[in-house]
Amino acid sequence: MKKGSISNSITPFYDQNIQNIKNEFGNFSDLIIREFKIGSSNIRSFLVMIDGLVDKMVINEHILKPLMRDISIYKKDQSTCEEMYIFIKENILYSHCITEERDWAKTVHCILCGDVALFIDGVDRCLLISVRGWESRGIEEPNTEVVVRGPREGFTENLRTNTALIRRKIRDPKLKIESIKIGKISKTDIAICYIESVAKKELVDEVKRRLEKIDMEYILESGYIESFIEDGKYSIFPTVGNSEKPDVVVGKLMEGRVAILVDGTPFALTIPYLFVEAFQTSEDYYSRPYYYSIVRLLRYFSFFVATTLPALYIAVTTFHQELLPTSLLISIASAQAGIPFPSFAETLTMLVIYEILKEAGVRLPRPVGQAISIVGALVIGEASVSAGLIGAPMVVTVAFTAISAFMIPAISDAVTIIRFACVVMSAICGLYGIMLIWILMIIHLCSLKSFGINYLAPIAPMVVHDLRDVFVRLPWRILKKRPIIFNKNF
Repeated sequence: MKKGSISNSITPFYDQNIQNIKNEFGNFSDLIIREFKIGSSNIRSFLVMIDGLVDKMVINEHILKPLMRDISIYKKDQSTCEEMYIFIKENILYSHCITEERDWAKTVHCILCGDVALFIDGVDRCLLISVRGWESRGIEEPNTEVVVRGPREGFTENLRTNTALIRRKIRDPKLKIESIKIGKISKTDIAICYIESVAKKELVDEVKRRLEKIDMEYILESGYIESFIEDGKYSIFPTVGNSEKPDVVVGKLMEGRVAILVDGTPFALTIPYLFVEAFQTSEDYYSRPYYYSIVRLLRYFSFFVATTLPALYIAVTTFHQELLPTSLLISIASAQAGIPFPSFAETLTMLVIYEILKEAGVRLPRPVGQAISIVGALVIGEASVSAGLIGAPMVVTVAFTAISAFMIPAISDAVTIIRFACVVMSAICGLYGIMLIWILMIIHLCSLKSFGINYLAPIAPMVVHDLRDVFVRLPWRILKKRPIIFNKNF
């Protein structure tokens, strides 16, 4: 072996292994190599770890202390290196997970993942001891899916914590959690979750196939993966769902879907994702069905309002005044008197200001964000009307549109784009322009699929059995059978 080159296997030579570690990691400031002698013998050994990724208390109490002091009680000093290695592996180390490794690349990877490698002089392999222990956020209520009734726990950035949250709710060996690594450099851990015999094998195989085709150097968030595996890559509608709540993900797994968890992010992906899911929330299923059936119908109405109301205002006030009652028309005309801009410019300006305020409110710290919202909603709106720049009906229209959009956050991106498209087309063609946008949108939704399932299912094609949880939520005694669209080809 040439000087400076690294063997593919661990060597039995103590000095050579240390030199290989230094050559591999270079000037790692957080690399720790702890050299010591085992017990009262002269057998040299060393530990390799990355500072910050391991639990130091466990290493001191359950690895170093038994190896340097306690082992002398049980093992005589005249043991060979090989005998000592086997004795340590089987009797000394207090760890739930110890693996033996000869391959150098795998050893380096495990060290970078937070394992501790134990090298012993004269032994051509090492022990990888799992003592991962880095700082992580605790389980908290997710801010993006707040509920009045239901579990308050949310996923964290720790993959193993997230899989445990799912495993705790499904205590069945049929729940399968398979791990893969994606990212040439980041080697991010990915977990594929599904329930065997509930999820279709073809769906699981398709998810694995798409994940294995991802060719990226690094994966930092589940959004990276979503863009690679989704159908309709140029569609404005999402075909892969996401959630921070374990109960939501478990509910989808029980229906026959597949979930993807990514280390480092609290957002789990769920596959397939259908259009009707944007109008469902977890709280729908935790309360009595009657009120939340009405709320669900309001969400569909809110989708119409959030996409179309500003465009309707332009169309009616510019092209189709005859559709308004005379008294309402007079009220709008009097409010618009003196406004220097046409309805289109007025609407477009207000919508752009609203999007700016929304983005500023989200990005700024919460106390400042609330102040921005108050300033935008009250001060700018009131001042604009008082100054005669914007009519009061337009402020009411944009405010109602904004509130309606909050009812369906899952597709808020698509709603915003459709809203602007409707506004532009209504300024050109009036109601005909709005109808054109809606026809194109419905055609697009009908052509869209999510992992082989029609995006508009069970509405189109209609599956009567599954309509019981689309527009209204029927009682659980009727919903106890899972949807059939995920187990048949539609």
